[in-house]
Amino acid sequence: MGAEQIFDWAGAAASTLEWWETAGADVVVGDEAFDWLATAEPEVVAAQTNRSAPQFEAHGALVTVPPRPLVIPPTLEAFLAWRVGPDAPEAAWGAPLFPASGPSTADLMILIDCPDREDRDGLLTGETARLFDRMLAAIGRSRADVHLATIAAARPSAGRLPREQQDELFAIARHHVALLAPKRLLMLGNAASRALLSADVADARGRLHSLDHKGGKRTEAVASYHPRLLRERPIAKAEAWRDLQLLVRGMQA
Repeated sequence: MGAEQIFDWAGAAASTLEWWETAGADVVVGDEAFDWLATAEPEVVAAQTNRSAPQFEAHGALVTVPPRPLVIPPTLEAFLAWRVGPDAPEAAWGAPLFPASGPSTADLMILIDCPDREDRDGLLTGETARLFDRMLAAIGRSRADVHLATIAAARPSAGRLPREQQDELFAIARHHVALLAPKRLLMLGNAASRALLSADVADARGRLHSLDHKGGKRTEAVASYHPRLLRERPIAKAEAWRDLQLLVRGMQA
């Protein structure tokens, strides 16, 4: 029958406990009961970022100063004010900061990457604005009843989001959407689609995506092309029109 198998249960248990302790679990249960069904109060969000630490020279040596964590206000009113204030990440870019436009109670939010080069008095006020306004009119909407926001509140010098700041800007955009919790979200361009869906427009468009928020709220999202690209590639307007139809389908239900 073979030799009797002997298993070291005590050693296995000790090894398991050591693994959990290494992972950070040092107690079996907490001292106080926790209501798992209670609605959590909003908290200040400390986003994980890839900011490079600033350096300066002191006494002949190069000193590295740890960067401050990105703290995002937990309420919509405070967030919108912070977004165009001195503590916003883009405040150091030396470019104008553009606030989001439209009512914060809008059932439709539109997210783009950043202000256009031609923008002066608000978002999408240059050449791209005419096409954007026609897109809204085609679905019975106007700027007065949608919430238009950007991932970056200022236009980057290169015209695209800095790679080293994408993570924090994406986190800010997700927080903005969660605070607003609109019924529908239209993401125009690859940057907006990546921020919310971690996918390019080509892979994300053509279907509704569901975004769940605290308190049981849900946003249905549609990815489509930025009007800037549609001006360069008019052939894509047919696909964009199908995206807009998908966006408004069922919104009146």
